[in-house]
Amino acid sequence: KPPELGYKVSHYNSMPEGVDMEISCHPLTMKHVVNLVIAMERFKGSKLESALSSEFDDENFLNVMLDSIVEGKQTHIHTKTLEFDCSLTDGQQKEWVQMQNSMELLGVMLQGGSNHHAVQIRMATYRHLPTDTNAQPVALGIKNSSFFLSCSEEGGKPTLHLETVANKDDLKKISKDSDMVRFLFYRHDQGLDISTFRSVRFPTWFISTAKTNNQPVDMCEQTANRNITFTVQS
Repeated sequence: KPPELGYKVSHYNSMPEGVDMEISCHPLTMKHVVNLVIAMERFKGSKLESALSSEFDDENFLNVMLDSIVEGKQTHIHTKTLEFDCSLTDGQQKEWVQMQNSMELLGVMLQGGSNHHAVQIRMATYRHLPTDTNAQPVALGIKNSSFFLSCSEEGGKPTLHLETVANKDDLKKISKDSDMVRFLFYRHDQGLDISTFRSVRFPTWFISTAKTNNQPVDMCEQTANRNITFTVQS
């Protein structure tokens, strides 16, 4: 029987303090190829503590490696925090109006006494993510309805839609990688109660109204000749 070849490296200079590595060249199983002896006092409270509390075998090693891979890919979740009712008016005093039996919003300059035709927006705010910078993620719904604004591509460009959401609980938590992110917009405050609303899915496109009256509320880029700032009145 040939002698077992192996060597042990203790406190190797690239290893964290409290971690020893032993490498053996003889047996063929994973646990004999690489054995990690972890000093548990360096990992109190970590997921490794329960995994390595018994004999460190192939299954333990595989589980630790898989956990590391899963944790390495972080899923960013937008979580709803609160909601409030408001109205949105552009710089030309046009308000948002939903025509009867229509899934479209129009920017309309309402005459005195007819402001009740304007829709009330229920704005839901979401917890900031590291990628949100100074913007506030929001969802925009029509008060007392199941209609929500969304932005998705149609005809080769981002388009604003009014969609029915049957289960509003689906909007409580939205993964940034999911299709539900179409319901989210970044609210950027430009001044006192004045904001823009930028699509999370299409970050260079904004909710906007036309310069002329009775035209659809839609998406546009910042350079377009449209109104992208709105007064938020709650």
